Amino acid sequence: MDGLPITTLFMLVSVDGKISTGSTDERDFDKDLPYIKGVSEGLHQYYDLEKQTDWYSFNTGRVMAKVGWNEEKADIKKIDVIFVIVDNKPHLTERGVTNLLKFVSKLYIVTTNPKHPANAVKDDDLLIINFEDTIDFRGLFAKLKSFGAEKVTIQSGGDMNTELMRSGLINFVSLVVAPVMVGGRDTASLLGGVSLESDDDLKLLKPLELMGADELDGSYLHLRYKVLN
Repeated sequence: MDGLPITTLFMLVSVDGKISTGSTDERDFDKDLPYIKGVSEGLHQYYDLEKQTDWYSFNTGRVMAKVGWNEEKADIKKIDVIFVIVDNKPHLTERGVTNLLKFVSKLYIVTTNPKHPANAVKDDDLLIINFEDTIDFRGLFAKLKSFGAEKVTIQSGGDMNTELMRSGLINFVSLVVAPVMVGGRDTASLLGGVSLESDDDLKLLKPLELMGADELDGSYLHLRYKVLN
């Protein structure tokens, strides 16, 4: 895509396509899977692959809050990654923002909320990217490219994944499939958002071209696809 970074949706999913163990924010793969026998043993392979993802990492404030960044933390070890966090509600608190600044090399907060808590934080490594009513994601990704983001890894929630996928802003999909079935109609899936209904909606479907399928230890799989936008 001219003027846009190359993007990869990188996620840990169950065999039935879930990205969480349940429908509430109390349930989370990172929190729960380490305690599930038959799953925990191979889980490290996902984290090993995650370390090989891009310098720019795209996510949402809800996910950051869910995994605990708003909580008090000690001894945060800094990593050489730039986080791009979309957060309108907001989900992140001022402490969440300061925690993330201790963790990443740079933090970009993307928001339509003029009163986002990040405005109270003064840090040279913090950039707030404001939009008025709705976020123009194509414009946002073009801005990231102008900042030097040649490649971006996306690890957001199901609704955001769908927004980006249907907008043609995801180039590749990299899935680590855990050997577990989760179920639950309200449990987040890899893609969420509004369901398709009409014949015209079918143009939003995104065919994939398989690039690789690697069998990992402990019945895990690593599947890699090109999105045929």
